[in-house]
Amino acid sequence: MLTVEGTAKKQIAQSLTTVFDGGDTTVIDRHVRPDYIQHNPLAPDGPEALKAFGAAWRQQYPDAKYDIKRVISEGDLVLLHSNVVPAPGTRGIAAFDIFRFQDGKIAEHWDILQEVPAATANGNDMFSTLSRPQTEAPEQRWFTAYNKKLVTAFVDQLMVRKDLSAIDTYVAPEYHQHNPNIPDGLAGAKAGLGAYLEQFPQLSVEPKRVIAEGDLVAVHSHYVDTPGERGRAVLDLFRVRDGKIVEHWDAVQDVPETSANDNTMF
Repeated sequence: MLTVEGTAKKQIAQSLTTVFDGGDTTVIDRHVRPDYIQHNPLAPDGPEALKAFGAAWRQQYPDAKYDIKRVISEGDLVLLHSNVVPAPGTRGIAAFDIFRFQDGKIAEHWDILQEVPAATANGNDMFSTLSRPQTEAPEQRWFTAYNKKLVTAFVDQLMVRKDLSAIDTYVAPEYHQHNPNIPDGLAGAKAGLGAYLEQFPQLSVEPKRVIAEGDLVAVHSHYVDTPGERGRAVLDLFRVRDGKIVEHWDAVQDVPETSANDNTMF
């Protein structure tokens, strides 16, 4: 079950959006540690740098909107899945933010950002819930450990060991896909991922952290298509119902050559 502490962490993580859309930097003073570690390659470490980053963002995008779609929490980690729209009338960005808490305050942050395309291979958007029940909140929390183990095994077999039979084992027939490049359903997953694995036979996938709450399981990974490349930061979010994966969202971001901090994206 979600604890009172877990609920408080979720509220704190969501409150950080006010730094970017309202200019309330007091939330940083209250909830961010002085030794704050930043993995966004555009921002330096520390709370003062976060304030400056927020101010620069507000100046560039004064009408930006933040639509938080789903929030999950496990242990000292909180994940937000959002549609960030910097300017009215644009499709915006699919964003995943991960916050690590220490002693009740935010100690570390990772994110993955991907522009929302004009069209998708499956006809689905990158945010909605299509599997039933159609709710964004995590459900069936008593299955958290089981679902986390299931998704971890699925990612290991499919992406780490490149075994497409994992789709038959772990994915439900009514599979809903939100990756804009992969068709819907089991056949779409096999075709899309099969083509990807064939195109990059030396693909390396290294899961870094798994966060689960109820029927939602997130896997933060480093994908390197070809040895020697910097690769991409990837966040896959899965929904599990009745022992099968029924829905998938993700965001993918290239690892840049340089960073404003001395940390990697992972």
